[in-house]
Amino acid sequence: MLNQIILGIIQGIFEWIPISSEGITSLTAKFLIQDLSPIDIALFLHLGTLLAVLFYFKKDFTQLVKLKDKQLLKFLVIATIISLAIGFPIYLFIKNLTLGNSLLILTGTGLIITAFFHKAKKSFNLNSTSLAITSGFLQGLSVIPGLSRSGSTIFGLSLGRLNPEQILKISYIMSVPVVLASTIYLLLKTPTLIHYWPALIASFLVGFLTLKFLMNFSRKINFFKFTLIFGILCYLGAIITFLV
Repeated sequence: MLNQIILGIIQGIFEWIPISSEGITSLTAKFLIQDLSPIDIALFLHLGTLLAVLFYFKKDFTQLVKLKDKQLLKFLVIATIISLAIGFPIYLFIKNLTLGNSLLILTGTGLIITAFFHKAKKSFNLNSTSLAITSGFLQGLSVIPGLSRSGSTIFGLSLGRLNPEQILKISYIMSVPVVLASTIYLLLKTPTLIHYWPALIASFLVGFLTLKFLMNFSRKINFFKFTLIFGILCYLGAIITFLV
């Protein structure tokens, strides 16, 4: 059970920052868990942080369920379809492969570009199909361990006319339908994943606390510094992974 809790804590901390929680969790699971695919475990633990997103942004999800935010709903539908169309074939290809976190360099570079690019004039708003397709495509690619989902979607969303808080909120909200779909698939394929409920609870509790801290932190510093720090963290993560 201790090994499971460790995995849940790792997922809860790293889901929100662009150091690829899937990459780090699957790499850790490779050493702590022997009976299941490390990537399957890492993907399953996203359910815990999904619950944290639902709980933290419950007002936004209530608006979506009541069809009172049709703009965001349209964006999520398009982004989710693209994400699943891209991500599922990649998952089938890489699920039994051992991948490192070398793509952290790519994510870090994208975020540093985002830091300097954010103040540039843009033409896309949340109602833009192009923005939804781009963000969904990048989220689909993030099934690859090492390519951060949050980092990729923050980069994609920064191409639109959104303020920093909107970018972070939408980046986290758009993970929900994709994670829900992947969880259903994983449980149908490997029902024994449900035995990892202690890790799930840990990822939810730690995930909620770290999400709350991160959203508060993002309001206190400007987006340039925020994304620049994230980009540097990616590089540090890549160096640590290489040394390990």
